[in-house]
Amino acid sequence: MTSFKIAKFQIEGGKALDGEVQISGAKNAALPILLCSILTSEKVVLKNVPDLADVKTCIQLLEDLGKKCLYEPQNGQITLEGAVTSFVASYELVKTMRASIMALGPLVAYTGKAEVSLPGGCAIGARPVDLHIKGLKEMGAQIRLEDGYIKATAVGLGRLHGGHIIMDKVSVTGTENLMMAATLAEGETVIENAALEPEVIDLASCLNKMGAKIEGAGTSRVVINGVEKLNGCTHAIVADRIETGTYLIAGIATHGIVTCHNTMPSTLDALLQKLRDANALITVDGTSITADMRNRQIHPVDVVTAPHPGFPTDMQAQITVLNALASGVSSVTETIFENRFMHIAELNRMGAHLEIRGNTVICEGVASLKGAQVMSSDLRASASLVIAGLAAEGITIVDRIYHMDRGYEHIESKIRMLGGDIKRIY
Repeated sequence: MTSFKIAKFQIEGGKALDGEVQISGAKNAALPILLCSILTSEKVVLKNVPDLADVKTCIQLLEDLGKKCLYEPQNGQITLEGAVTSFVASYELVKTMRASIMALGPLVAYTGKAEVSLPGGCAIGARPVDLHIKGLKEMGAQIRLEDGYIKATAVGLGRLHGGHIIMDKVSVTGTENLMMAATLAEGETVIENAALEPEVIDLASCLNKMGAKIEGAGTSRVVINGVEKLNGCTHAIVADRIETGTYLIAGIATHGIVTCHNTMPSTLDALLQKLRDANALITVDGTSITADMRNRQIHPVDVVTAPHPGFPTDMQAQITVLNALASGVSSVTETIFENRFMHIAELNRMGAHLEIRGNTVICEGVASLKGAQVMSSDLRASASLVIAGLAAEGITIVDRIYHMDRGYEHIESKIRMLGGDIKRIY
């Protein structure tokens, strides 16, 4: 019987990170932009694409749908050509990547029908697809749930029509899915209470290069006037603000100095303010951000996650590590996902004093963390445990790092370039 070995990180902590790191393209922008290529048969060239497991899954999904994909990870470039020949996104792929739900909108818009498996992905609570379904129904799609699949059909002449969609709650993937679907719909679509995230703006920018007519992306009201067809384009993926924040916090937690290059400081205002509140010296120079924590004490900061431009839920686990090491008591409140505290028990195994009370974690800072064997439950939890390991005394083993490979490009080589002691073991 063949045993399947799962990779782990072995980290020897206690070394201040010191150096510069190049920030990759954003996973959360790359995935919807890859899927928007479904909307055209012409050549789409994407640059600054991160080399991630989720990107490879997305490429496999597009190839299953009939697209021709040339992937050059060493150059961060993907070329996509040809029309989709299938309208089915299978469970085998969708179960590993929740972003696959965003194939639903472009598929039904381009082919007139779509069958997309209900999604899987990280174990961070329910992320319902009802917003996607409700919006597509508003645009004239008939939808039924059958055998674990969302089955959608554009009624009438096989083309969606414009609609006035009021989102019950802010949803990034919901906004993106419906925005893509509306580009080929007949007439005008208005999305109210739309997500404001930079990744939504980046998707709209790419779609407009393809000939779409989208106004208001990055505001709560997005207006899309449908067109007959979309063309190809060349587009560079926006910088990953979550990767940026993760390396800045790693530098702060280890009392080092880290500079992130090729990033977008304007997308990180809420986080940078909290890092300054934590007593880090933060400087911004064009597309570079430096966090200097040498000879400085970490101050506790109260954090409440919120949709952009508020504090990002994807940085909640990482900043909790800072509060675990701060000189005082603080709180971290999670308002986006109901099951995103699975890293807390693992951090406590490393000597943190963290207590969950409802959707809030009370953080009582300790002088230091101790290395331990811990296990990650999702992508950002993985990042928090790596940061904790880098700051801790002794050796930390982080299990289930396949979550991290979904969202951080070449993380161990980047950490080693900053002077961190991390290696992949089996």
